[in-house]
Amino acid sequence: MTKKQNWTLFLTRISFGWLFFYAGITKVLNSEWSASGYLSGAKMFTGLFEWFASPAILPFTNFLNQWGLTLIGVSLLLGIWVRYSAIAGAVLMLLYYFPLGLPMPNPHSYIVDEHIIYFFGLILLAVYRAGHVWGLDKFVSKRN
Repeated sequence: MTKKQNWTLFLTRISFGWLFFYAGITKVLNSEWSASGYLSGAKMFTGLFEWFASPAILPFTNFLNQWGLTLIGVSLLLGIWVRYSAIAGAVLMLLYYFPLGLPMPNPHSYIVDEHIIYFFGLILLAVYRAGHVWGLDKFVSKRN
């Protein structure tokens, strides 16, 4: 990779890392935060998202959401286990996308919204082994 490509990949990874870390840690630190409102408004796969919001499952859903975002962010910021965290983040983006409904998940989009852009950006980080560019993956990976 060229120096410009390395910088671009590094800055993209750091940007995604901060986005995820901040979104997660603010939820962790806010004891009143819950995913129930978002899940209850699902327009697609309503049964699945109502189950995620059910009283027995909601604490687990909240925990996974809060700490999943936070740990994915830490992983991307440090550049360690990026392939796994990027894939986990991409799956999370799809889980955020589908409740919004199609074809207009948001008033300012048609089919493609920010969740889809994030999905593909995270897949790029996984495919291009972004943790190997100025990240800890280079040191902990068995494949250099």
